Amino acid sequence: MTSAAEQRAPAGEPAAGSGQPAAVNGARRAVPPTPAVWPGTPTPLGARFRVGPDGIAGTNFALWAAGAEAVRVCLFDEGGRETRIPLTELTHEIWHGFVPGVMPGQRYGYRVDGRWDPWTGARWNPAKLLLDPYARAVDGEFGLPPEVYGHVRDWPEQQVADTVRDERDSAPYVPKGVVVHDDDDWSDDHRPKTPWADSVLYELHVRGFTKLHPGIPEELRGTYAGLAHPAAVEHLVSLGVTAVELLPVHQFAHEDHLLRRGLRNYWGYNSIGYFAPHAAYAASGTTGQQVGEFKRMVRALHAAGIEVILDVVYNHTAEAGELGPTLSLKGIDNRGYYRLQGDARRYADYTGCGNTLHVVQPQVLRLITDSLRYWVTEMGVDGFRFDLAAALARSMHDVDMLSPFLAVIAQDPVLRRVKLIAEPWDIGSGGYQVGAFPPLWTEWNDRYRNAVRDFWRHALPDVREMGYRLSGSSDLYAWGGRRPYASVNFVTAHDGFTLRDLVSYETKHNEANGENNRDGTNDNRSWNCGAEGETGDERVGALRRRQLRNLLTTLLLSTGVPMLVAGDELGRTQRGNNNAYCQDNEIGWLDWSLLEDPGWRALYDLTTRLIALRHRHPVLRRRAFFSGRAQTADGLRDLAWFTSRGAEMTEGDWYAPAATLGMYLSGRDIPGRDERGAPVVDDSFLAVLHAGDRPTGFVLPGPPWAERYEVVVDTAAEEQAQAPCTVHPAGARITVPARAVLLLRVA
Repeated sequence: MTSAAEQRAPAGEPAAGSGQPAAVNGARRAVPPTPAVWPGTPTPLGARFRVGPDGIAGTNFALWAAGAEAVRVCLFDEGGRETRIPLTELTHEIWHGFVPGVMPGQRYGYRVDGRWDPWTGARWNPAKLLLDPYARAVDGEFGLPPEVYGHVRDWPEQQVADTVRDERDSAPYVPKGVVVHDDDDWSDDHRPKTPWADSVLYELHVRGFTKLHPGIPEELRGTYAGLAHPAAVEHLVSLGVTAVELLPVHQFAHEDHLLRRGLRNYWGYNSIGYFAPHAAYAASGTTGQQVGEFKRMVRALHAAGIEVILDVVYNHTAEAGELGPTLSLKGIDNRGYYRLQGDARRYADYTGCGNTLHVVQPQVLRLITDSLRYWVTEMGVDGFRFDLAAALARSMHDVDMLSPFLAVIAQDPVLRRVKLIAEPWDIGSGGYQVGAFPPLWTEWNDRYRNAVRDFWRHALPDVREMGYRLSGSSDLYAWGGRRPYASVNFVTAHDGFTLRDLVSYETKHNEANGENNRDGTNDNRSWNCGAEGETGDERVGALRRRQLRNLLTTLLLSTGVPMLVAGDELGRTQRGNNNAYCQDNEIGWLDWSLLEDPGWRALYDLTTRLIALRHRHPVLRRRAFFSGRAQTADGLRDLAWFTSRGAEMTEGDWYAPAATLGMYLSGRDIPGRDERGAPVVDDSFLAVLHAGDRPTGFVLPGPPWAERYEVVVDTAAEEQAQAPCTVHPAGARITVPARAVLLLRVA
């Protein structure tokens, strides 16, 4: 290495730091000709603009690359010309240097040199320009031509192709990091800080939610600015949700097999930049402007009382396995960042995506926690949903709830205070961990999803499972001080059928994905109500709409934290595609015209009414599990279960085949106190769920449970904008329509 900057520019072009003008925050306007690069500092990692010695502005570059032999930071001008500057300082495995004159907006990358020995996991290749793992903005998109692979992708002997180093320069084909100046203190922002028990989550895709919205200006559709637009925010507020859970917004790349088929990764579960907002979702620009635009979106949502939760993918990266591209971590320190097998050529794959980040390694753990803290403290977000969280909880091989990752989160003064949601599984051995994550964590509860789907298609052998899921899943979460809100209840998610498709298709229809319908799960637990796909049969259509009302009503009356998927309240369809990860088109986008259809508008009205009902009644969002015991001499309990005969269920009733279940929720026995220390008292309710295909009689329980009941919700009715207001005396035998939910308030 030499101390002078290596150039790829025409003769006579100045090297970085050799007199370029600089003026920021009163800094001098001229940089002295020497030195080209100063020692700088090893912290913080990444490219951080600051004012250096003698008031001279520049950027400090710091990169952890433990086994590397040389590191060069590469600067690119607007014409794509490259200036290479060696980083000669090495402190605790971090290469660093301060380059005077490098200003915000500068595009850059790294070249890292070292051994090429794939048999031991060493895959350094200085011909490949690498994205800074700490880059706060990324300009450009990843294409995947052969030049971006560290090995010769098209080597004739594919079984050894990954061992042959490719010497072609990748710089023209990869995006660059961007130096960003961030001086935002968030003093004008007010976080909603909604308690978990009061939360209603709404999973949405930034692009898909806004792309077709008629109230958003066309130039803002599909962007962070579009989601911040009043028309988008108004829908969220009127619906009543308290938090948006955004599908991945970290910078991500498209997979080679999709690009070859003319498709793109739409969902974004293929991260490559853990600090950078995905540039394609920015309306304002991609040379740092995306950072400010994202922050303005967060502020707008906060101002409306809505929290922002990010779906984050720290379990794997877009570099895939040994035959994948070399984009960042693989070329910086492959052995340090990724879990490798005993044969170090191969990657341990607990994710199904080719690689798994080695979270036990301190530097990998630092990367993840630095990223999480950045998004909280500097980007304003309120929490995270961790994709395949079990992969992060693995120690050396097995899932370990005392793993370094979970231990660090538990003690971190920033992260332990935000919302933490685990997708509690991965595809490795022992990876299914529903109910096992420690306190502080909530979990996606797929057992809730499965039970509710099965109940409404009348496929449960008895009602035991349904009883647990409706009442907060105490069998899974009543340990270690966990609460009912540890369960994130959902019937649908981005992965799988939409709610409308769940009642319209029994088999997946993923032909548009180009994989001959092999992709996506076959375990849908769906029922098409008598016809596959769209149909003109009004009887089938009416039944489907009733089933949608049943599913939404069940979700929003259940104890725990409900999660809706954007568009389910409108009857959105993906035409039977249950794996629309590559459908960046009308299949994946929200169709807002559905709101103009009276049938689907009625579904939206019911959803808003149910969410409002949940917000008004603390008995529907309890902070503690039910005891099931009588608290007073009259024998009234906080939770009771009834058969259609009006009698409390016995042990035998739980094991008997049944299509009907009555659940009584007492508003008199809610544990805890309000903010002023007063007891929490609410109305009491009786919910009757009937999945049978014929009407059934149900005897309303008499005293001490109630003297009379008022019908609040009846899903057999198409229109639910107003309460039915029918009153029944206790002890009366009422008729529950086929496949319906009745919610009755104790009068």
